[in-house]
Amino acid sequence: MKYSRTEAKTYARTNMKGIWAAALTPFRAGDLAMDETGLARNIDHWVGKLGIDGLFIAGKQGEFFAMSIAERKRSFEIAVEAVGGRAATIMSCSDQNMDTVIELARHAQKVGADYIVVHAPVLHFLKAQDETLLAYYSHIARQVDVGIALWSHPDSGYLMSPQLCARLAEIPNVVAIKYSVPRAMYAELTRLAGDRLIVSTASEEEWFDNIVELKWQVYLCSNPPFLFQTAADRRMREYTDLAFAGRIDDARRVRDSLEPVREAFKRTRPAEKPHAHAKFWQDCLGQTGGAVRPPMLGLTGPEKKAIEDAIAGSGLKLR
Repeated sequence: MKYSRTEAKTYARTNMKGIWAAALTPFRAGDLAMDETGLARNIDHWVGKLGIDGLFIAGKQGEFFAMSIAERKRSFEIAVEAVGGRAATIMSCSDQNMDTVIELARHAQKVGADYIVVHAPVLHFLKAQDETLLAYYSHIARQVDVGIALWSHPDSGYLMSPQLCARLAEIPNVVAIKYSVPRAMYAELTRLAGDRLIVSTASEEEWFDNIVELKWQVYLCSNPPFLFQTAADRRMREYTDLAFAGRIDDARRVRDSLEPVREAFKRTRPAEKPHAHAKFWQDCLGQTGGAVRPPMLGLTGPEKKAIEDAIAGSGLKLR
């Protein structure tokens, strides 16, 4: 470990910065096995060519729900090895089973992950969740020294309130939150606990405004850092660095120039096929996208053609 439990908040405040991306897990088209070589190659490209600062491994974008515990552990190991100290890692240990969460968290700590993230669980039958969630995260935090990021998303069936998150920020090794909520809620949490909790959300469209208006330090995170960028076109990296440097007008101009890429991505994404869509987009950029596992649906030929045409007309430079 690079820090102790009591040092976790300070370490994260100093080091959890910049652009972080949520990795997609490539599966081979034939046997649907995890493509370890492809994942490692993607990570090397993201860090070495795109300048991504941190990677979120085996989350919902990474189809953790379709992976075995052994595969999730292996993806942690691949990520740490492929990053090679050039960027940071945060491993998704989310699961409905508490023992699985803790097993994954301990493995992440053992193999050298910088942080872990744990999604707020689905809580059946409950109409008030605060005390249960306080007990839930407190118990996990006592089992490991690694810094923990909370994650609240509508998929849980509820949203953790800013007030609850501020209480959770008192846990020594709770360091951050991926807060997938309306802007008013994450702005309120930033006001309430921004000195104890690094607040972020997954919307690339809101990232620039959150740097400028809320003084955020990290984009945590989704897949635009490697879908909206190539080695020849690093506009997300560019506008982020300009905004951090206080060159707001220049940053806004670069941010706005990406709008055709955003529009192309949204326009071509079938409602029930987000993973297959993003993976084929990766393939079009020369990365390893691969297949999805059942029950996730693959793309049709016309859907693939629409993506290819949209990328070609988006202004994204491929080389």
